[in-house]
Amino acid sequence: MTTPAQHRPQTGPGDVFVDRHVGPRTGTDGRDDVAHMLGHLGYDSVDALIDAAVPASIRLDGPLDLPAARTEPEVLADLRRLASQNETRVQMIGQGYWDTVTPAVIRRGVLENPAWYTAYTPYQPEISQGRLEALLNFQTVVSDLTGLEVANASLLDEATAVAEAVALMWRAAKRPATAGPGVVVLDADLFPQTLAVTRGRAEAIGLPVVVADLDAGYQTGVDAALAAAGLMDSAVVGLVVQQLGASGQARALEPLVAAAKEAGALVTVATDLLALTLFTAPGDVGADIAVGSAQRLGVPLFFGGPHAAFMAVRKGIERMLPGRLVGVSVDADGDVAYRLALQTREQHIRREKATSNICTAQALLAIVASMYAVYHGPSGLRAIAERVHSHALALADRLRGAELDVEHAVFFDTVRVAVPGAAAEVVARADAAGINLWAPDADHVQVACDETTTEAHLDAVVEAFVPGSSASGYFVSVGDLPAEHRRSSDYLTHPVFHTHRSETQMMRYLRTLADKDLALDRTMIPLGSCTMKLNAAIQMEPISWPEYAGIHPFAPAVQTGGYAELISTLEANLAEITGYAAVSVQPNAGSQGEFAGLLAIRNYHRSRDEAGRDICLIPASAHGTNAASAAMAGMRVVVVATADDGEILLEDLRGKLEQHGSQVAAIMITYPSTHGVYEDTVREVCDLVHAAGGQVYIDGANLNALVGLAKPGQFGGDVSHLNLHKTFCIPHGGGGPGVGPVGVAEHLVPFLPGAGSAPVSAAPAGSAGILPIPYAYVALMGPDGLRRATEIAVVSANYLAVRLRDAFPVLFTGPGGLVAHECILDLRPLTAQTGVTAEDVAKRLMDYGFHAPTLSFPVPGTLMVEPTESEDLTEIDRFVDAMLAIRAEIDQVADGTWALAESPLRNAPHSAASVVSDAWDKPYSRETAAYPVAALRAAKYWPPVRRIDGAKGDRNLVCSCPPIEAYADDVAEPTETTLAHAAVGA
Repeated sequence: MTTPAQHRPQTGPGDVFVDRHVGPRTGTDGRDDVAHMLGHLGYDSVDALIDAAVPASIRLDGPLDLPAARTEPEVLADLRRLASQNETRVQMIGQGYWDTVTPAVIRRGVLENPAWYTAYTPYQPEISQGRLEALLNFQTVVSDLTGLEVANASLLDEATAVAEAVALMWRAAKRPATAGPGVVVLDADLFPQTLAVTRGRAEAIGLPVVVADLDAGYQTGVDAALAAAGLMDSAVVGLVVQQLGASGQARALEPLVAAAKEAGALVTVATDLLALTLFTAPGDVGADIAVGSAQRLGVPLFFGGPHAAFMAVRKGIERMLPGRLVGVSVDADGDVAYRLALQTREQHIRREKATSNICTAQALLAIVASMYAVYHGPSGLRAIAERVHSHALALADRLRGAELDVEHAVFFDTVRVAVPGAAAEVVARADAAGINLWAPDADHVQVACDETTTEAHLDAVVEAFVPGSSASGYFVSVGDLPAEHRRSSDYLTHPVFHTHRSETQMMRYLRTLADKDLALDRTMIPLGSCTMKLNAAIQMEPISWPEYAGIHPFAPAVQTGGYAELISTLEANLAEITGYAAVSVQPNAGSQGEFAGLLAIRNYHRSRDEAGRDICLIPASAHGTNAASAAMAGMRVVVVATADDGEILLEDLRGKLEQHGSQVAAIMITYPSTHGVYEDTVREVCDLVHAAGGQVYIDGANLNALVGLAKPGQFGGDVSHLNLHKTFCIPHGGGGPGVGPVGVAEHLVPFLPGAGSAPVSAAPAGSAGILPIPYAYVALMGPDGLRRATEIAVVSANYLAVRLRDAFPVLFTGPGGLVAHECILDLRPLTAQTGVTAEDVAKRLMDYGFHAPTLSFPVPGTLMVEPTESEDLTEIDRFVDAMLAIRAEIDQVADGTWALAESPLRNAPHSAASVVSDAWDKPYSRETAAYPVAALRAAKYWPPVRRIDGAKGDRNLVCSCPPIEAYADDVAEPTETTLAHAAVGA
């Protein structure tokens, strides 16, 4: 008799996850896509192609040491097992994280909807109008509630947002030459994680900060802090104050802001968007900057992330604002259109002079928060805030009635109680009742109320403080806050926050916006370096489970065993894949992974008394974020030249090493190179830098071409950050969420974030809530599947390159004339001949239903294309056909059939409105404009706007929905989003 394990049925290609993830078929239904592609390439096997493309000097000599692939039911069962080890509690810890209710229409319509989570950063705005409008709504929420004129489209978390604000104040401050060294003062009542992250970031760039107790007032607190630090001669350039402190107390902002301004300092207020419906808006009392987290606007706890932070600034410093900024412009027909304003500020222009890293956003979570505000409107948000505040007041009254010392007279949601020596007992009794409280020390317990708090919860909390209490719960009306705390200004007066009250209207609004966008659920997104591949539904499913979504990052470890096992397993798997000794998943974006890796290198050198090593060598072709991260880590950037074939110019590298010698801290390289090839000199580059005493940082942006074939930690790397939204299938989300784990060699393990280096994110495990996605991906693929994905990514890229090279020359190739997982198409000769630019081709592709490849990076005037392993042959051929059709259109410009200005290329994209206009005067037909290939008739995507005037939007910066009139919630609903657009146009 055979056991089930011995008699498992044969699984066909469609039953194995790798065959669902990898697009090209092999021997299925009478077709062999891989053989077809290999035939075009002149190779008889995948192995032969890989042997020719990938240098033997870096190849693995065996398979990855990972568990074999598991089935989808097996992986889901494993994730259920892990989830069961996370104990869901009533979370009343606070400290910057609160439970909330994600309306089901938003959870299903945004968070779980591939139309939103598979979208790319809106660098091509014509096909991103839906998410740009959603982000403009977010900016409006932040701007209105904070009372400051300009807000960005999100940052990573509150702690890093405060750190960004500190750097911004330092840049913006106008200090007399005689003022002495400058210093930034941090409120001692900032959240502890904010203090830790901010101090670490400031120390890296040599920016002095001191921590001051402001309870006795500005001057007293600042003088004491400066004296303690020996900095009495320093000029205070900035102050950061927490409006609702870690202790729960509400600070009266006006006297602190006024005193700081009188002393010549800029002021940042860390605040709470929900509380700002009741409490003083920072901008109303003269603050320069406001920052915080939008998490409690409908975004789950997620064990600490991903969450959207925010920053708003007053007029005058908006062009120093870090991160992304959605602005308003017009398209070619003069219609209102949205775009990313000032988007070239950092990585494309400033590079090594950058003061922040623009890849620091949480777009998907900002969209959730914005839609929460749209759905509830100003009256709904205020009602939620009043209920939260009323519960906190009721709890405080009951505890005072039990003769306990409630320490603060004014608070929003957090009640701080003095219980000398008894904090542990109170927390334990609450824990037994299923409630998590916060004990900052042995003598105090804090209770944070939120949107989910009930009177039954309050009864249980009182019982934890006063066992045997017979008092029943009751509700206390809010009443008036003291005048110095009370908000007086209006907010959210734009119609969009008064239009979508019913679930029907909200559902339709979300659908309307999604229909304007081009995401991975409609078409391939062939972005070189960005690896927009399948985000499988099976991997996405667990993130909404309460056992993952509802866990507080500071919950007791005994309650989070599932997360602990998932994280440690994933870190071990990533270490095996990359060849490093250890990996930390704390960095909550690739930019933070870069920063963490460079901090590890910096602190390693310091531990060896080599603090003078502060130069980071960066190839000229590198992504600008590399240089930005190096600058943020306090390093000086020296650029290394690249050769005509895109490889690092070894002679220039030798010269730079000889010139700077003992000052070289590291080199940052990307492998395969930014030019999309496997450089066969990579080991020599690593050896040269090591011989000079430097470390080698290998950017993991292109790891999708290495997994299972080579390990950066084995061919010379000391540090790598990974982009889990690329190689390991976390969805891009329109520009975040992301996770940027950092892997290090053995000698750098003591300097990982939170160990020997400062933490780089607020939560200990960063954006842990989305780690089930890469965990599931690795488990489903197994070692053989991971290698197969890499191999097919290389096959597909080379097939595409071969099919297009006669029409668009491939700029760089490696061994055997092959590329890695992407290729760069050179349009510069055609531009010189015809005037048609790479941007023209990118915009025309929209008419064909495609997102453009990466435009003008790493070489201006080119397109970098990456098909990934997830796209099947039909889709790749559809893209090739579109590109060849566009080349034929370019030829018609070249032969004089169309003048460039009147060609479909220069007039692209074509909206439906433009094609049906009575005033059609183009020399080409409407059919050529809208249906250049017959296949489009089956499924046409219409760009909602025509080409956008970017320069106009930068010159006339409009970054929120300006109010035209205040709408009451009972006013008849305007139609759809037209009002929002019309209002912005007005």
